[in-house]
Amino acid sequence: MSVASITESTQYLTFKLDDEVFALDISQVREVLDFTTLTKVPRTPDFMRGVINLRGSVVPVVDMRLKFGMTKTEQTVNTCVIIAEITLDGEKLILGALADSVQEVIELDPDQIEPGPRIGTRLNTDFIKGMGKRDDEFIIILEVNRIFSSEELAAAHAAKDEVA
Repeated sequence: MSVASITESTQYLTFKLDDEVFALDISQVREVLDFTTLTKVPRTPDFMRGVINLRGSVVPVVDMRLKFGMTKTEQTVNTCVIIAEITLDGEKLILGALADSVQEVIELDPDQIEPGPRIGTRLNTDFIKGMGKRDDEFIIILEVNRIFSSEELAAAHAAKDEVA
């Protein structure tokens, strides 16, 4: 989905990774949980921190900071897990995303969103839906279905199946 396809006001859940503010379309967010103990699964990518038990279901949890080339998320009183619904090859999957903190739910109009940066052909920025502007702050709006490759998601869900 490109910025041009955003034609009406949309609500986003904003969260922080380091000092940057990111946002996910609220329609893809199921809930936000306090940080809980993760069960590490062997032979998974570094950003795949483990799995949690969510009301009897095994949910893989990824560290968004590691996925975006930052340092590992350290547990603080504000650390949380955003439970999101993503679509892979037409199938809906549930995934937990570690964030430093959740900020708020905001509404952005189409005129407050600009296209994501195009940084040559070597850097993949397809996972950025757009750059929201609010006051003097930029908010990086993520396209949750494009953050992870099919292979990465397959590895995460294979790990989930090993634990289940």
